[in-house]
Amino acid sequence: MKDVAVTGVVLAGGRASRMGGRDKAFAAVGGEPIAARTLRLFGAIFPQVIVATDRPERFHALGAETVADAFPGCGPLAGIHAAMRLARHPHVFVAACDMPGLDADVIRYLLGRIDVADAVIPRWEGDIEPLHAVYARRLLPLIEEALGAGRYGLRELLPELLVDYVAEEELARIRGAAQSMLNVNTPEELAAVGGRFADDA
Repeated sequence: MKDVAVTGVVLAGGRASRMGGRDKAFAAVGGEPIAARTLRLFGAIFPQVIVATDRPERFHALGAETVADAFPGCGPLAGIHAAMRLARHPHVFVAACDMPGLDADVIRYLLGRIDVADAVIPRWEGDIEPLHAVYARRLLPLIEEALGAGRYGLRELLPELLVDYVAEEELARIRGAAQSMLNVNTPEELAAVGGRFADDA
């Protein structure tokens, strides 16, 4: 039995330019590709899991439901839009594909904040983390309108929403918070968590 009626979404549509174009989702950390770990974790929490990607063949071996962007090349907002169109539940939990330490307790804490807000977004290290967050599926028309108007920035859309920003000091009480918020955008960041690509020497 899954925890809540929320769809888990993995955003895997980026160009990974800071990783030299290599697919961050399939970098191995702790001997397991990030994508495999994320899908296993999400499968234990969510009744539906979607990967938003323009390379679906990479994820089929993992048994993932995939969807391509209707607005290709328009960033994470387009991935959220595509996943929302396929989602069967009133909310989606969105995570980037380059987060090797996603923590179930942290995710469940954010899901527990679902109420009337349009989004539940953590604050962390003096910033916000909109790609480790909950969004209401009712935002789909607003997101589609923004994309259609050439407004592709997720952060630029947030002032138009009712957002429950979760204070860092609240999240920090959960043991796995720091690792859950970690992402690996560069080879140096990947190496710092002991990660590697399968074809590395």
